[in-house]
Amino acid sequence: MPVRFGIVVFPGTWSDRDCAHAVALAGSEAVTLWHADRELAGVDCVILPGGFAYGDYLRAGAIAAHAPIIAAVRSFAAAGGPVLGICNGFQVLCEAGLLPGALLRNRSLQFRCQWTGLRVEGRPTPFTAGLAPATPLRIPISHGEGRYHADPDTIAGLELGGRVVLRYVDARGAATPDANPNGSLHNIAGIASAAGNVVGMMPHPERACEALLGSADGLGMFRAVAAARLGAARSR
Repeated sequence: MPVRFGIVVFPGTWSDRDCAHAVALAGSEAVTLWHADRELAGVDCVILPGGFAYGDYLRAGAIAAHAPIIAAVRSFAAAGGPVLGICNGFQVLCEAGLLPGALLRNRSLQFRCQWTGLRVEGRPTPFTAGLAPATPLRIPISHGEGRYHADPDTIAGLELGGRVVLRYVDARGAATPDANPNGSLHNIAGIASAAGNVVGMMPHPERACEALLGSADGLGMFRAVAAARLGAARSR
């Protein structure tokens, strides 16, 4: 049976179909999970996609963090299930306390929609396990509140624990100020939970799954978690 990805849809979500297309390209099955659901329908992986959940009222992800589905996502994550938050999904994971820190208004105070260079690093996660450390990726961003921020102790803990899994870099692979599109501390583009199974990232891997559209670098992330879940199922 194919690996089943549950894609959470809030009012205002708009990247769910792109994620479903990426899941299909990875040879897996996409299942829609509505924000009012209280169960995850037996999925193998959960994706919180990009968009403007509940219109981003109060602040990005704040209301969505209290949706009924989040209790099920929290239990799934606590049991070791892989969870990926993309853009608005990353904001929701931070607001829900599943990841540390917060995503603030871009340093430019402008919405940024552009290609970015990324470097894979840190401990392997279900979404990066198939990518060697220092692997360069070309994946676009599309956000107005993507500036990752946390207190100094949290940042130090993320760095020392290998929990920074994606960093904005230039064409030479250097994490320079010019390569940082939103002002994130330490050029952070993606982080993982302490257990490594929950990952949040601002760039959109689902928009980089076909070379015809500019890059297929994001497809490896969907394939990696699919392979990991399939392998785990076969070993049981």
